[in-house]
Amino acid sequence: MRTTILKLLFIFFIKLSFSQNIYFPPTTGNNWDTLHPSRLNYCAPQIDSLYAFLDTNDTKAFILLKDGKIVLEKYFDTHTQSTLWQWASAGKTITGLMIGVAQQEGLLKLSDTTSDIIGTGWTSCTPAQERKITIWNQITMTTGLDDGVSDNHCTLKSCLIYKANAGTRWAYHNAPYTLLDSVIEKATNKTLNSYTTLKLKTPTGMSGQFIKVGYNNVFFSNARSMARFGLLILNKGKWNNTAILSDTNFYNQMINTSQQLNKSYGYLWWLNGKSSYLVPQSQFIFNGSMFPNAPSETIAAIGKDGQFLNIVPSQNLVWLRMGNSTDGSSVPFLLNDRIWGYLNRLECGTTSVSEELNKNEIKVTTNTNKINVFCNGSKINNISIINLYGQKVAEQTTNESLIEIDMTGNSSGVYFVKITTSDTSVYIRKVSLSNL
Repeated sequence: MRTTILKLLFIFFIKLSFSQNIYFPPTTGNNWDTLHPSRLNYCAPQIDSLYAFLDTNDTKAFILLKDGKIVLEKYFDTHTQSTLWQWASAGKTITGLMIGVAQQEGLLKLSDTTSDIIGTGWTSCTPAQERKITIWNQITMTTGLDDGVSDNHCTLKSCLIYKANAGTRWAYHNAPYTLLDSVIEKATNKTLNSYTTLKLKTPTGMSGQFIKVGYNNVFFSNARSMARFGLLILNKGKWNNTAILSDTNFYNQMINTSQQLNKSYGYLWWLNGKSSYLVPQSQFIFNGSMFPNAPSETIAAIGKDGQFLNIVPSQNLVWLRMGNSTDGSSVPFLLNDRIWGYLNRLECGTTSVSEELNKNEIKVTTNTNKINVFCNGSKINNISIINLYGQKVAEQTTNESLIEIDMTGNSSGVYFVKITTSDTSVYIRKVSLSNL
């Protein structure tokens, strides 16, 4: 009996010590404990190199948390600690969390059809096709609705067209996701902002709100509010000892592969370390991890123009970036990975990013109807050109460092360039061609 009690006490203190490893700032005021970069063996030159890269790429705010404490916090241009900025599609993760909270309150179930909540006839599908679409399909991007319409943000019935049976096709389609807002409002009998304030913002000290922009509801807040949200997710849906999301099954499903069509997608979160991934507006399956420079367990909220929130549970690490991007894509995952490249070299004694990149620098340029690929450091083994529909439109096998591919006969638009080098490294670049 005494042995059993001692074991229980040991387990209790282990759990208590673990929970105390994560610091939570007060929910009111502006106080937030910091951790000096030197405590993590971060060196000033490497930090400066990171900030220079962020500045060059039109970053507005960057924060890195370790154990909940601020290690790095930097604002650029006229941006300040209180400046509001869009989350873009990174805000999808807030909506996803609110779906989980509504389900734990018994107000909805993921297995409910969308029509059960917002009424029938919300699409142009037949009644039988529409009845197959559930909240789970909306939260996993598997509604089967056509993302190739002229405006895939459009939530009008005329824009929501059948493409495939729900659950059989993954596509990053904004409109069905946006209609989750209506699902939440109908199920809770509250506006999206009031429900988010009650269940998320007030208990965590977050500020900000969803604002209607065209068909979309876009969340705007300051950078520290995004950091608070990241800290909440890091702590498995609990803010200190307050459970915001107590449904552990939902939490685990949210941050793990939600379906087998895109293994790198959970419930509106992007997942690293999987064997393959898909990207928006493409059905091409890319092999490997989305962010090769990041720890395999990384989960990320990603939005247009480079709104990033990255979480690494085993390291108690959270970092975010707000700003603009010239990428133009809905999910600029390549920029997210490049930032990870700089983060990996923050420790004193590591090779600088510029020195490392020079060992195997890849440059992709375009000239009217040609794509030029240059590799400085090793030879190019294979180049594949893939359009947004996932179709391979050109391929070349070689053993050269400089390759030119003629794209005459292909339509203007955006293409992915997949490059495999002689050292088996794989690089993906995105290019835009016009006047073909």
